[in-house]
Amino acid sequence: MLETDRKEPLLPRLPDHSRFAIVGAGIHGLSTAWHLADLLVARGEDPDVLVLDKTAVGAGASGIACGVVRNNYFQPAMRELMAHSVAVWESDPEAFSYHPVGYLQISPDVMHEDVATIYAQQQAIGYDSTFVEGAAASQRYLESIFSDWQAQNITSVLHERRGGYANNQASLRGLAAKARAAGVRIETGVRVIDLTDGGAVVHTSAGSVRCDCLVVAVGPWVRDFWSMLRLPETVSVVGRDGRSYQRPMWTYWSLQEGTLGVDPTFLTDNRGEMPPVVHVDTDAPLYDDLDGSLVTDRLWGIYFKPDFNFGGVQGGAMPFVVDRPAGGVAVDPYGPASPDFVVGPDFARMRTAGLAHCLKRFEGKRPLFSKEPSGGIGCFTPDSFPVFDVFGENAYVIADSNHG
Repeated sequence: MLETDRKEPLLPRLPDHSRFAIVGAGIHGLSTAWHLADLLVARGEDPDVLVLDKTAVGAGASGIACGVVRNNYFQPAMRELMAHSVAVWESDPEAFSYHPVGYLQISPDVMHEDVATIYAQQQAIGYDSTFVEGAAASQRYLESIFSDWQAQNITSVLHERRGGYANNQASLRGLAAKARAAGVRIETGVRVIDLTDGGAVVHTSAGSVRCDCLVVAVGPWVRDFWSMLRLPETVSVVGRDGRSYQRPMWTYWSLQEGTLGVDPTFLTDNRGEMPPVVHVDTDAPLYDDLDGSLVTDRLWGIYFKPDFNFGGVQGGAMPFVVDRPAGGVAVDPYGPASPDFVVGPDFARMRTAGLAHCLKRFEGKRPLFSKEPSGGIGCFTPDSFPVFDVFGENAYVIADSNHG
């Protein structure tokens, strides 16, 4: 076949108008579409909801995410929102590929006050959790789950009985199925080129669509849609000193995740069952379990879980700021396909040393750390807090700061 004989992929025929147009077929876009359609049907109205994605369902951050479902946040509003969301996950675990194993926040003394506040506010909203205080009590509690627990400088454990994790791609397929069953139309392979009339007209590679309401749910691509809405690149932020400062609206962070290639059953609890998701922070010095060298003497943390979807013990650590202006960050190709934002040997060393610090069974396992590309980037607001708001009168923007 000659190069000139190759045909471009056929684009779908889009409607001229849709009551609701949603850009992004990730966790936020699909969930919004599903709930909107259900609400419209309950009112006896047409579920006129169109979802557009330039690639496919789950092609962005949602599709490579660790999938942890938790309610471990310092802000009361966020905590109430997460309690609501956990209930949705619990409504159909099979469809959402959801594993309600719970969540452990394991912390040093420097974090005690903050974690105690989280526990108190969880109790205030009836969210089931247990708070263990004191070094000795924390060690006993953790040894009751993992007999080889050995992390140092731990003085509290917050055990969320609800929560757990969901398999990323499988959960999105389930969510897309629910949306379609409710009457949502999902069109992939359609790239949004521009937005005009404050978001009332969506110009795409397959033509233009007018809408009564636009929902922007595009994860790390929010920077580009913010620009299409002609919104400012900087925002005024009030500092702790009461003064106003101009700050970039968007900052990219590089996400640090990977998989240790052991059988997932390597990380079972004392009963031989799947344990809670583990998130541990500590200010104990972290040493390389292979050569004894110091990795860090600052506060550090990791999270991990056994995951058959990833084929091992999957998890990560704190992301780090991409040190360049947001406008100069290449979001595409996204995730493991990116040559710039994938985890390297330093992360593998820190992650495996951290696992060995926590559980004796992980000592000497670094050679099993997967060398498959992993990671991605997230687009964060000035205070790294999610923003859900209407802009330009017609565009509802979900800027989640990577809080999928």
